[in-house]
Amino acid sequence: MTNPGKAHLGRPRGFDADEALRRAMLVFWEHGYEGASLADLTGAMGITKTSMYAAFGNKEQLFRKALALYDEGPASYGPRAWAEPTAAKVAAAILNGAVEATTAPDWPRGCLGVQGSLAAGELGHPARELLVEWRNAARRALEKRFQRAIDERDLPPDADPARLARYIMTVAFGIAVEAASGATREELQEVADTALRNWPDA
Repeated sequence: MTNPGKAHLGRPRGFDADEALRRAMLVFWEHGYEGASLADLTGAMGITKTSMYAAFGNKEQLFRKALALYDEGPASYGPRAWAEPTAAKVAAAILNGAVEATTAPDWPRGCLGVQGSLAAGELGHPARELLVEWRNAARRALEKRFQRAIDERDLPPDADPARLARYIMTVAFGIAVEAASGATREELQEVADTALRNWPDA
C-alpha cells in the first residue's frame, strides 16, 4: 500500500522546468532585471506565480538561475576562448563570439550581462551587484590567461595583462551595447577586427 503523502511529494510539476527557465532567461535578456515583471516572466514561462516560487524561488533567485543558464549557453564562447593556443586567438575568440552572440537572430539583441542591469533602481540592486561580479570574474579570468601568455612568451614581457583584459572586455561589452542599439553584425565585426589590429606582437 502506498503512502499518499509520499505520492504527493513525488508528483511531477506538470511543466518542463528547463524550458521554463530558458524562457525566463530570454525575458530578462530582453527587458533587464527590473523591466521584467512577474507577469512577464510567468506568462513567458507558462506557469503561475506559485509554481514559479516553488520551482525557482523568488525573482532574484530566478535571475541567478537564468544568468547561470546564459553563461552555459549563449555566453559560453567566453570560457571556451581561454583554451585557445595563443593570446591573440583568445582575444579574437572573445570579440568574434561577442559579435555572434549579441546579434544572433534567435536571441534578443545585446548581452544579458549588460542589459540585465541597465536602468536598475533600488529594487534591482541585487541583480546589478551580481552582474558586476559576473563581468569582473570574466575579466579576472582573462587577465590570468594573458599573464600565462606572458610567461610562455606568447606576449611581450612588458605587456600589461590587466590592461589587455580590460581592453578586450570593454570592447566586447561595447559591442553588446551597440548590438542592442541596432548595429548590424557586419558593423560590429568591423569594430572587433579594428580592435584586434592593435594587438601587441610577441
